[in-house]
Amino acid sequence: MNFKNKNVLVTGASRGIGKATAIAFASRGAKVGINFRSRVDEAERTLAELSGNGHQLFRRDISVKEEAKALIDDFVNHFGKIDVLVNNAGIAISHNVDEIDFNDWTSAWEKTLQTNLFAVANLSYLATQHMIKSGGGNIVNVSSRGAFRGEPDQPAYGASKAGLNALSQSLAKKLAPHKIYVGVVAPGFTETDMATETLTPDKKENMLKETPFHRMAKPEEIAHAILFLASDEAAYSSGTIIDVNGASYLRS
Repeated sequence: MNFKNKNVLVTGASRGIGKATAIAFASRGAKVGINFRSRVDEAERTLAELSGNGHQLFRRDISVKEEAKALIDDFVNHFGKIDVLVNNAGIAISHNVDEIDFNDWTSAWEKTLQTNLFAVANLSYLATQHMIKSGGGNIVNVSSRGAFRGEPDQPAYGASKAGLNALSQSLAKKLAPHKIYVGVVAPGFTETDMATETLTPDKKENMLKETPFHRMAKPEEIAHAILFLASDEAAYSSGTIIDVNGASYLRS
């Protein structure tokens, strides 16, 4: 897969899957925009690890619609056009329905949907306007196996990712005539800081029992699937959801 002369924006790219994805695109010739919200030091370290040159940091909180618009505007002003948008940024908040009060419940839903779904919809809309003018592009959204199996401790997370899948497939059908192709990667548990922060030792042990690989996915394995869906060769796979969960959850 060759991304020479392609401009790629990756949200939430200072660490984890986003970082691995940015590195992978850069190693194949792309110019990469690294979006991050607050971790300046991590974002700068990621930027330093990218091969090639011409890459750029973009500090924006995509959960705020004005910031999402500013991110796309900044990216296009800097690079000239946007060829690939990877919506990777996401949050997961524990909010057990049988344990927390109503205010905490509603707060968890609002924050999660704003980042995991509404921001993706906004960024996809904004990027699409530029892609239509420039003759096409690719959008790849990072979902989760939780969209299919449910997330009892984080129901808003599971719901947001299910909504993300539906959004992606709706856009895939609508945007194909404009040569804009939309795909989804649905990881299982991956060796990221977010997973470490949300997994207790007992939960991790139980999680490892779910997959015959007896390990978590590496961020680079998720990035590989993202790059495939962003490639020119994957155009006819638009609307596809690729599971990368180590056979821990198999859907028909």
